[in-house]
Amino acid sequence: MFGIPVDFLLFAATLLGVALFHHHTLKVALTGLAIITLYKLGFTGFKTGDGFGGLASHLVHEWVILTNLLGLLLGFALLSKHFEESRIPQILPRFLPGDWKGAFVLLVMIFVLSSFLDNIAAAIIGGSIAGTVFRGKVHIGYLAAIVAASNAGGSGSVVGDTTTTMMWIDGVSPMDVIEAFVAATAALIVFGIPAALQQHRHSPIAKDTPAGTVVDWARVGIVAFILLAAIATNVTVNLQFNHLSYSFPFLGAAVWVAILLATPLRAPDWALLPDAFKGSLFLLSLILCASMMPVEALPAASWMTALGLGFVSAVFDNIPLTALALKQGGYDWGFLAYAVGFGGSMMWFGSSAGVALSNMYPEAKSVGLWVRHGWYIAVAYVVGFFVLLAMLGWHPNERHKDVSPKPAAASASRISSS
Repeated sequence: MFGIPVDFLLFAATLLGVALFHHHTLKVALTGLAIITLYKLGFTGFKTGDGFGGLASHLVHEWVILTNLLGLLLGFALLSKHFEESRIPQILPRFLPGDWKGAFVLLVMIFVLSSFLDNIAAAIIGGSIAGTVFRGKVHIGYLAAIVAASNAGGSGSVVGDTTTTMMWIDGVSPMDVIEAFVAATAALIVFGIPAALQQHRHSPIAKDTPAGTVVDWARVGIVAFILLAAIATNVTVNLQFNHLSYSFPFLGAAVWVAILLATPLRAPDWALLPDAFKGSLFLLSLILCASMMPVEALPAASWMTALGLGFVSAVFDNIPLTALALKQGGYDWGFLAYAVGFGGSMMWFGSSAGVALSNMYPEAKSVGLWVRHGWYIAVAYVVGFFVLLAMLGWHPNERHKDVSPKPAAASASRISSS
């Protein structure tokens, strides 16, 4: 239709529905997934074959990334409650500046956390702290900035984001990715200052700590245990068993094993899971829709293509984009890591960190409000990209593999959250 595959038109209609009907996002996403699936069954088939056999093969092909992401989103929802009930957020204002600079310092903390934690965990921890220090009055623009800080911090680290982890597994050197921090730091300054000022006008940071506040160190230990389990699993699987990384959702399983082992010490708030599952199902539906799109190749690798992929990542899952870029080669991986990692921050559903945070703050599930109040994130993305281009220049890396990875191994190397 007009030279555009019908698959893409159906996916675009789904995304438009999400934007227009933000109170019914799950229904829209599931409806879109059903229509796209029926269209693929009846007309085009799947990359893995035609009919129900092709659909079954496609689901088998995608189950690891979907299961990993589900485990992380649900597990980190419980982790955030442990962190909140540890009372660390209540005493933290003592150590933050009392004016707008306190809100900015919190974004910097989230940025740093995400460089060695999963970006979902960094966003959720940041959201928990913000809810306490701003007395529950967190501006939507500042929520967008929390997501942007978590995505920016993870973009230069091979353990901070799904896309950079994929690059690491595929053979890209961590030193080729780390230059993304140049762009990410510039972006943090550009979006962080206006977001902090915006939040300060909306609700200043609360410096007073309630009398008698005592830290629950057992819950602090549980949070640390869960996060260490996730980090250790991610690093171990990538370094020692990357040939198995696409066969089992190790990361999500590790988080849940840690949660269950810690349950006798402090039981998690299981009542959070139904709402967290609904939010997770929304993101998984969009990822599954994106995986069915007939994207077989990207434009020729260049800094302009990388810049464009960042904008595409705001509405299209960055995991298949990264897999295609790895297969194609010819990119400066630091630029690509920044683009696909940070670009999703421009929409609330553009990254798993955004979806996780919107589960905590449902008012963020509005594309219009997100874009209107978080406009500086798109500006920061462009500024950060061109700062990196001006400082280091575009230098395509040598192919890290002599032979292109087989399709199954290439796409199944996705083991953590986006």
